[in-house]
Amino acid sequence: MKKHPLMAFVLPLAAAVCLCALTNGCALQTSSESESHMRQIKIGMTLYRQDDTFISTIQKNFEAIVKNREASENVKIIVNILDGKGNQGVQNDQVDKFLSQGYDVICVNEVDRTAASVIIDKAKSADIPVVFFNREPVEEDLQRWEKVYYVGSDAREAGQMQGQVVVRAYQSSPQAVDRNGDGRLQYVMLEGEQGHQDALIRTEYSVKEVTNAGVEVEKLANETANWQRSQASAIMSRWIEDLGDRIEVIFCNNDDMALGAIDAYSAAELDQLPVIVGIDATPPALEAIRDRTLTGSVLNDSKGQAEAIFNIAYALATGSDPKESVPELDGRYVWVPQKIVTFANLPS
Repeated sequence: MKKHPLMAFVLPLAAAVCLCALTNGCALQTSSESESHMRQIKIGMTLYRQDDTFISTIQKNFEAIVKNREASENVKIIVNILDGKGNQGVQNDQVDKFLSQGYDVICVNEVDRTAASVIIDKAKSADIPVVFFNREPVEEDLQRWEKVYYVGSDAREAGQMQGQVVVRAYQSSPQAVDRNGDGRLQYVMLEGEQGHQDALIRTEYSVKEVTNAGVEVEKLANETANWQRSQASAIMSRWIEDLGDRIEVIFCNNDDMALGAIDAYSAAELDQLPVIVGIDATPPALEAIRDRTLTGSVLNDSKGQAEAIFNIAYALATGSDPKESVPELDGRYVWVPQKIVTFANLPS
């Protein structure tokens, strides 16, 4: 049968339209599948105490970084943050949960720094990397597996800087600090936690920095307040009653305890405070420095720590080399720099 001349034009056109529709349909389907198959990673994090002021700032910074990375990388990042409530058994159960649910990486702020080996061995068996932070595991434990990292600050540096705050205050106004004029600084020490490495080191080097500067000291009392404001306040209230104005300097292993000491003076209705120094430079501590009740603190960079924790965890979860995204890695350690904060250099 003879074809109509118009058919020679219509048939190829129809075929082209069908092909175009099919092609566009495939493209739409591929786009839809791409959205539904967006890359997804899961990060589990367990904290020694979620109500610790400094730890809570790390958590907030970490969560903000996750949101920014999700937007910039077009990736879905599921983060599950749990509170260990100061109980190592509870924290071990939380780690077990992350492992059984196949998380890509686990971030651990240990309750007991000497218990890391249990977590590391379980993680190694499951081949799930671990990033410890803020509470440093024993070095031998960290060497048990190549997929274990630590992010924190140097406790010795923190202690030295705290001591420098006291030295500068004394050199600036000796009579205001050495109130009894005996040429020595009488001090009390609020320690973070019994046997805790950072507490021991901060305690030692804060005082050593003062004596190395040629300033004589005399310890009146020391006690453990477990990093907590309320415990520090109770201890300080007793010391105020027993020691009165003999106290010229109060060293505190962290800001929460320094704020507790200030609370005790406020409750005792004493306006003249001794030199009080903390560590962490948390937002409440910065306000106390602004009010001139806290002499100074040491910036324990929560944002810098959160960035390093996340960058290592993200690299491990995506199969990348952490060294490429965290150039400050020293082996498998990241030591985040600190700095002194006083009224003179308060951030605006």
